[in-house]
Amino acid sequence: MKSRRIHLMGASGSGVTTLGRALARRLALPHHDTDDYFWLPTAPPYRTTRPAADRLRLMREMFLPRLDWVLSGTVTGWGDEIVPLFDLVVFVTTQRDLRVQRLYAREAAHFGADAVVPGGWRHEETEAFVEWASHYEASDRDGRSLAKDEAWLAGLPCTVVRADGARPIAELVDQLCADVAGLPG
Repeated sequence: MKSRRIHLMGASGSGVTTLGRALARRLALPHHDTDDYFWLPTAPPYRTTRPAADRLRLMREMFLPRLDWVLSGTVTGWGDEIVPLFDLVVFVTTQRDLRVQRLYAREAAHFGADAVVPGGWRHEETEAFVEWASHYEASDRDGRSLAKDEAWLAGLPCTVVRADGARPIAELVDQLCADVAGLPG
């Protein structure tokens, strides 16, 4: 039986999680997001990272042995052991200005509009996060960057497709369903 293990990745705000959820729903596959494994559950969230070995152990326990799943978010720098499982990697690219707009909207939806405005309890963290994420294309910082992701993609042993995160989700899901149907096996 042919497996469908699909990994979606891209810069913060590119639409990876939204697209991953929609694709999983259309294909009737379980969806997982790397943030759920990368971060320890804290209040407020996104403060403490989980050790890489623990992330991978949890992923093995939750879904990796299954034949079919969709994983959104990056595993670069810590998830090399799961790369051979991927049947398809989708690299979602989205223009910086749209990504930044989405990040502010996401932060407001997640934490509350009052929390992210000047004077709000989450304002400084939101600004720092958006500032960090806005440098993805420039490769002028530590951590994730377009250049690093492109290098990682070039070494993958599976099919890699690119998706424009500015396109409507329904169109992207249609495109990816055709890509999945065309996988070897």
